[in-house]
Amino acid sequence: MMLLQACINGARDVAEHPWLSADETVVAGDAARAVAAGAGEVHVHPKDAAGRDSLDAEDVARWVRAVRAATPGVPVGVTTGAWAEPDVGRRLASIEAWTELPDHASVNWHEAGAEEVAALLVGRGVAVEAGLWDAAGLEVWKRSPLRSGCLRVLIELPDEPAEVVRDHAEAMIAHVALEEPDLPILLHGEEGSAWPAFDLAVELGRDSRIGLEDTLLLPDGSTAPATRRWCVQRSGGCGPSGRVCIRPGAERIRARCDLPDRVQAWTRLRMLRTRRRTMRLSARPSGVCRGCSPGGFRSSR
Repeated sequence: MMLLQACINGARDVAEHPWLSADETVVAGDAARAVAAGAGEVHVHPKDAAGRDSLDAEDVARWVRAVRAATPGVPVGVTTGAWAEPDVGRRLASIEAWTELPDHASVNWHEAGAEEVAALLVGRGVAVEAGLWDAAGLEVWKRSPLRSGCLRVLIELPDEPAEVVRDHAEAMIAHVALEEPDLPILLHGEEGSAWPAFDLAVELGRDSRIGLEDTLLLPDGSTAPATRRWCVQRSGGCGPSGRVCIRPGAERIRARCDLPDRVQAWTRLRMLRTRRRTMRLSARPSGVCRGCSPGGFRSSR
């Protein structure tokens, strides 16, 4: 069973979509509806009053409290992206000053100061999601003494054509699994790779995420509604809340009943297709994916 994480807003400008807002209560409301629709975790980017990503203690506390109040008992994660504070010293000082600690935080391992940021978070009792965007980040993470203590690895595909998503993702998964075979992997993409990566995660039984951070479009190219509309709800008795069952021939995966008809139909069709691909996948040899040698890696950027 896979975990579905709702990535509510991301680093986007709030003018990009009606449900993106500098008001934490608006975003928290969207998070609550995403959880009601089946999401098991929430990933949010705290904002300052102008709508910019912020690591400031007051902003983080305000946003984490709002999302927690709207989604009681659901793990809430935040970003530590260097774009929010490029100076490593000031980034560390901001995190050190946090008064409302999130359950977990993502750390992009290709960024300067990633090791120090991760160590500080662990020391403060915040779980770390290791964000791996490319080969450089993978190599740094492989050498990190903190790698085995991470909550999970985020394999984060760039905006790339759908036809390269499988090879790219499977290469990264194989290399992570060689280093830490028991560490959970959450696979997701952005923009053009968001829905192909989500489909692949369902096929492979990997955790994934979806939401306005990763794409503003539905698979048919139309403008997406709020994040809650994308969250796939498990069938009754299939597993814990926020986990989606994809066992071929077992419980159905279905869209939430209040989804527009076109989204429901798309969801059913894609789940049927991924079941068939999952059965074919089980016959493949394990290890490094096709197109990649055991020592090679297809870098995205």
